[in-house]
Amino acid sequence: MTRHIIAATCAFGIESVLSDELKSLGYDGLNTENGRVLFQGDDRDIARCNINLRTADRLFIRLAEFRAFDFEELFQGVLGIDWENFIPMEGIMHVVGKSVRSKLHSVPDCQSITKRAVIEAMRRKHKIEIFEEKGPLYRIEVALNRDTATISLDTSGEGLHRRGYRLSRGEAPLRENIAAAVVLLSRWDKTRPFIDPFCGSGTIPIEAAMIGRRIAPGIRRKFASEGWVSIPDRIWKTAREEARDLENIDSFSIMASDIDRHVFDSARINAREAGVEGNIIFQRKSVSELSSRKKYGCVVCNPPYGKRLSTGTEAAGIYREMGKVFPGLDTWSCFILSGNEDFERHFGRKADRNRKLYNGKIKTYLYQYLGPLPGKR
Repeated sequence: MTRHIIAATCAFGIESVLSDELKSLGYDGLNTENGRVLFQGDDRDIARCNINLRTADRLFIRLAEFRAFDFEELFQGVLGIDWENFIPMEGIMHVVGKSVRSKLHSVPDCQSITKRAVIEAMRRKHKIEIFEEKGPLYRIEVALNRDTATISLDTSGEGLHRRGYRLSRGEAPLRENIAAAVVLLSRWDKTRPFIDPFCGSGTIPIEAAMIGRRIAPGIRRKFASEGWVSIPDRIWKTAREEARDLENIDSFSIMASDIDRHVFDSARINAREAGVEGNIIFQRKSVSELSSRKKYGCVVCNPPYGKRLSTGTEAAGIYREMGKVFPGLDTWSCFILSGNEDFERHFGRKADRNRKLYNGKIKTYLYQYLGPLPGKR
């Protein structure tokens, strides 16, 4: 089976989390770059990683990387790829692009040149002039960065944060893969208490429950490369069977609350669709009511930033209330994701650790207040 260079992309700030995921799946020889982790694998690994990776954005096959200072160099570089080994005669060839600090700064022109080179390469194999493009979709990415062109084939289709369970997205949803990354960074496991007092549409508690139940994030959705002739259906079937074999039905409870009735109802629906409704206890209440007699738990939450859902004054008031209530959970660890750079000032305490993450295009910070782990003081 053909080996590929596979690029798993992710949001800036969670590359190490994605790398740890790949290591836990048994991959080694990883090469971590800004916003991606590279490794080698075959078609089975493409199926397996699309289904199992929680923190990745997309999975690409990296086909070529070369210098391109003009359109002729771009054309020849793309032409040199064996496209006929990937795309069948009836395949839909859709080119997307981006350019950063490169002489070839016109993205539409780069896309056009790339498409023309791909078609020319396909003619070598099929000996025809016109391709009807009515079969499976092949999304080709041409990315230029400082005059280096990277040509890749997107195996995922829709972003991997689209798990398929979120029927109602709420007003300002947190991306599922970012929520999963925050839960993984919290060091939480299903033996410890877990609370999200700003659950919104339920993304954080649902992702935590899926981690606790070992439910693969992509088990319920389809991927672009499932329609490719080059990857047999049996590979996808086997990958899904292996993922389902790892699931458990262990009993544990996650607490999730919110004061907003609309998003609260959405959270219940989303949890049911994800198959984890039985692991999450939903309560409608304010953060001021937060308390627990349990020890060594985790608070993981994404309170309002004061940018889209509420005013800055309202957000500051929420942070001050959190600063009054959270110290009562004296053995707990608190992981608070916020796009408000004044969070610590309003909360009243500097974080033990601070990590910059991106939720889509929104720059956020994960403020980490670390309590003792169970069994340690």
